[in-house]
Amino acid sequence: MSIEVKGNKSSIKSSYRPEIDGLRAFAVVAVIINHFNKEILPNGYLGVDIFFVISGFVITSSLYQRPSKNFKDFISGFYERRIKRLVPALSVFVLIISITICLFDPRPGVSLMTGLTSLFGLSNLYLFKQSTDYFALSTELNVFTHTWSLGVEEQFYILFPFLIWFTGFGRQTKNGARNLFLIVGALTIASLIRFLYLYITNQPAAYFLMPTRFWEIASGCLLFIGFQKNKSIEKFLERVPPILVLSLILGVMYLPMSWATTSTVAVVFLSLVLIASLKKPTAAYKFFTNHKVVYIGLISYSLYLWHWGIISISRWTIGIHWWSIPFQIALILGSAIASYQYIETPLRKSDWFGKRWKTLAISSGVLITLSGGLIALGRPLKGKIYLGNKCTPYQYETCSSADRPHKPVTPFITGTKIQRNECFLYKNPMKTEVMELCTVLPKVKNIPKIFIAGSSYSHHLSPVFEDLRNEFGIGISMITTAGCDIDQLLINKNLDDNCRKSNKNKITFIEKNAKEGDILFTTITDTKTFDQDSVEKITEIARGKKMNIVYLTPIPQWERLDTVGDQICQDGTGVEWFRPKGIRNCSNYSEISRKVYKRTAKNNEVLDSLKSIEQRNQNFHVFPIHDLLCDSSKCPSHIKNIRLYRDNFGHISLYAAKQYISSEIRSFLLQRKLIKKIVP
Repeated sequence: MSIEVKGNKSSIKSSYRPEIDGLRAFAVVAVIINHFNKEILPNGYLGVDIFFVISGFVITSSLYQRPSKNFKDFISGFYERRIKRLVPALSVFVLIISITICLFDPRPGVSLMTGLTSLFGLSNLYLFKQSTDYFALSTELNVFTHTWSLGVEEQFYILFPFLIWFTGFGRQTKNGARNLFLIVGALTIASLIRFLYLYITNQPAAYFLMPTRFWEIASGCLLFIGFQKNKSIEKFLERVPPILVLSLILGVMYLPMSWATTSTVAVVFLSLVLIASLKKPTAAYKFFTNHKVVYIGLISYSLYLWHWGIISISRWTIGIHWWSIPFQIALILGSAIASYQYIETPLRKSDWFGKRWKTLAISSGVLITLSGGLIALGRPLKGKIYLGNKCTPYQYETCSSADRPHKPVTPFITGTKIQRNECFLYKNPMKTEVMELCTVLPKVKNIPKIFIAGSSYSHHLSPVFEDLRNEFGIGISMITTAGCDIDQLLINKNLDDNCRKSNKNKITFIEKNAKEGDILFTTITDTKTFDQDSVEKITEIARGKKMNIVYLTPIPQWERLDTVGDQICQDGTGVEWFRPKGIRNCSNYSEISRKVYKRTAKNNEVLDSLKSIEQRNQNFHVFPIHDLLCDSSKCPSHIKNIRLYRDNFGHISLYAAKQYISSEIRSFLLQRKLIKKIVP
């Protein structure tokens, strides 16, 4: 392809290199194979890093000697081309996949927000804010996780044209190429150092943020400038056999994950060498310029967009199987070809609205309108088009099977106004006035009151206390704060100030309002922060008030999720008719070895400490919930088709609390003579 501009503008020629599209094909195929099955090509995700290098090389070559009237003309032209290249295909993809995921995911909020931010090149920042681990199973269920790389590139494009223009490269000044090389080279070194440092200390930041990915795209830029300034570099690299470089890249893709930083740096370096060494006489050049391979490269952007969305939707529905892969590949190819032929190519080549400012303005309007549609899907239309059990978000938690919906659990209510959620604080320390509002007195004067003081693990057992109040007339004081175990009362390190203030306020409130026979009920969230001295102190305070204390042993935590089936089952939606066949019986998933649980040194230490305190104090009682939730060999996610946990953090589901745990705690309290039935 050649472009010639006559008149006062200089004549320029830009040569199309089909082998670059062939290299794009290699990169996108590697990514797709990895996303289908990581065991076949463990580090195939490094194809994205190859894309980054190609992007830097191609964008710099496209701007080399491009005529521009002035800075405004240069910038507006650059962004117009970027919008035409990226936005149409992305917008159609996001719209279609957003609607589709709402059919199969009752809570698509994270996916929809990722898609929305991707429209503005910000999904990488959103995923980083969510502390997403790209290699975690949960990312496989987010249909827009892969758009993080588009965010990195688009943020690079915000900075890069300014460097091009103000270094003089875009204005074709005498020292423009040298200035650009020096500035980009310095930024590349800084970015690489930051990447290597953060990959050890903050992997999500190293993975998702543009400043730590800048060096990869910029390396392609440096390669192109180096070719223009010193032809000997290109001639030297041409001597390297490209088939050897390609073999080394494939070898890197099989290195262990512990070598991730080395693999990334190696792939970037080898990609630069491969771009330089791919010349006509070589067999590799013939392969990469084969018209079928080149075509895959031409549609690589649409392929990259659609492959993840289709694979992710498949994981939500039929799953990934040997028999399904041919159909899924056909759907990916068909979607990508249609996107390339009917959306990407015609809109990129057409003159949209005559003037650039109209293109930019109307494109912004389309993106804003589409964003409004995604917000509507996530809020007013949430659950409306879901093909599964039509429970409300609150009721959904209680649905353990698609064909047996349950009535919602009634929230804990104090009086007639305060609901359960209003007596649970996330950030602010719990103050006396809030604790007073979250307290309901016993129905009869001499009946005890239970102070539920703890974290979210205590909070999610509220249906238990609702049942106790209805049957025994007990009083309830629900004083729970996220992440604030009462056993951390005396700990000064690694404890949020709000937690410290909340715990002190809770103890003060209990000392002021408790009477003989009342019960302090609490749970342990994290055995790592368990503090025996605090428990001893609380026990001493309760003894002085002639109160009883009931401590729940630590709730078994999920050690790991081995499959997407685990993830879907933990999300509570595995029983829907459209799920993969093997997932529908969720009792087979997400089981923790009881031996692993009991052999944990800290768990043993906590259990022994609680047992020791119980033996020395008549008012101290330990409820072994870990025995209740585990049988002799495992800690299952479901018991009698009741989903025990509402999330991946080990919080008890409201339905399980009411239908399974409530009766056990009732029996425990009666056996210990801590409560008794009301005598008429």
